[in-house]
Amino acid sequence: YPTWKRTLTRRAREAQMKRFCKAQAIQRRLEEIEVTFRELEQQGIKLEKLLRDEEGTLADQKTRWMNELLYLVQKKNNLMSEESDLMITVQELKLEEQQWQLDQTLRWYLNMEESLKTPKDRAAEQEILTQLVDVVDKRNLLIHMQEEKRLSEL
Repeated sequence: YPTWKRTLTRRAREAQMKRFCKAQAIQRRLEEIEVTFRELEQQGIKLEKLLRDEEGTLADQKTRWMNELLYLVQKKNNLMSEESDLMITVQELKLEEQQWQLDQTLRWYLNMEESLKTPKDRAAEQEILTQLVDVVDKRNLLIHMQEEKRLSEL
């Protein structure tokens, strides 16, 4: 086994492990966001009840509760934005993994001796190449969406 093949295999495993670790971290953060959503919702419900039920409350207290409620809404919106970014990153990781798998299969076909390829092999190679281009286009679209979102937030 030539050194360059071992190096490529090792790098591929490292990249795959890196994607896996990133996916796990994203999953943990999504779970944390879900818990925080529930907590914010409970706090919001309490504040809404206070605002509705307390007829004789001072205007200053009501203003404070209203400000707290608006702060909770802002926090929830920020979490929703982060969740959206994480979901895009998950899609990007899936497409990256799919691209890697298609690339490996395509390399196998490309390394095959041309005279040994059957028409079925050539058709499969072309299909894989088409799928690979499609995956790259999808990744490009995701990156474009992220950039548009970032610019709109600015």
